[in-house]
Amino acid sequence: MSESSPPPAATADGLFPRSDNEFDPVEAYRMPLMEHLRELRRRLIVILIATGIAFGVCSFYANEIWAFLVAPMQEVLEASGREATMAVTEPLEGFMTLLKVAGAAAVGVASPVIFFEIWRFVAPGLYGSEKKVLLPLVFSSTLLFLTGAAFCYYVIFGYAFPFFIDVTGREIAAMMKISSYLSFVTRMIVAFGICFQLPVIVFFLARIGLIDHKDMTRFFRYAIVGIFVVSAFLTPPDVVSQMLMAGPLTVLYIIGIGVARIFTTKKREDPEALPA
Repeated sequence: MSESSPPPAATADGLFPRSDNEFDPVEAYRMPLMEHLRELRRRLIVILIATGIAFGVCSFYANEIWAFLVAPMQEVLEASGREATMAVTEPLEGFMTLLKVAGAAAVGVASPVIFFEIWRFVAPGLYGSEKKVLLPLVFSSTLLFLTGAAFCYYVIFGYAFPFFIDVTGREIAAMMKISSYLSFVTRMIVAFGICFQLPVIVFFLARIGLIDHKDMTRFFRYAIVGIFVVSAFLTPPDVVSQMLMAGPLTVLYIIGIGVARIFTTKKREDPEALPA
């Protein structure tokens, strides 16, 4: 694109056409700051509307969703044979907890729209022909998020909750605040869902030329350390839970190396072509 040529106009959906053969990240069209902010506002409005609609639906099933979330802990408490109960310590705690349950479920239900709008916002970083992968990216992000959430619910809780209960004597009654329990389980579920986005993030970074498989292989040892640090921070303070999170993340990182090798656009200079 010559200096006298006007910048390409934005399309109606906010995506910007780019030539596949003449893409230069330095010379490529850059949206003005205010246009970025307007685009972000449009995406956020759509996300809020979708989440609001999902919240309205989920609010009718808040009790059923709460029963589903609390089932792993109740099973552990019943198996322990100790006196146990879920406690409400404030007048509005029960009502607010059900609202939070509906809100957390609404985010899960609206996750396809949320991921779609997120990828639509970052789509100008892709080549023109690569924007056709937008829907596969949305599908992959949603699937990986739900996979991470399911892994946390069915695997992590199954190992973590017995540990929490067994560390105290059987003569101690278990009385848990429902708001604290909800905060813990939602934080864990969301954390696992986000961590499982690693292959999709690697794909995007590889396609815009920021990383390749050589970069990921070179920093593998540091990545493993980072994975265990993140796992120790997000999971309960026991080795089993940490390993249950670090293991899948390590596998996802290795998968990411393969993804980066296949889809990277990063150009490296040929050492043999350099002058002596």
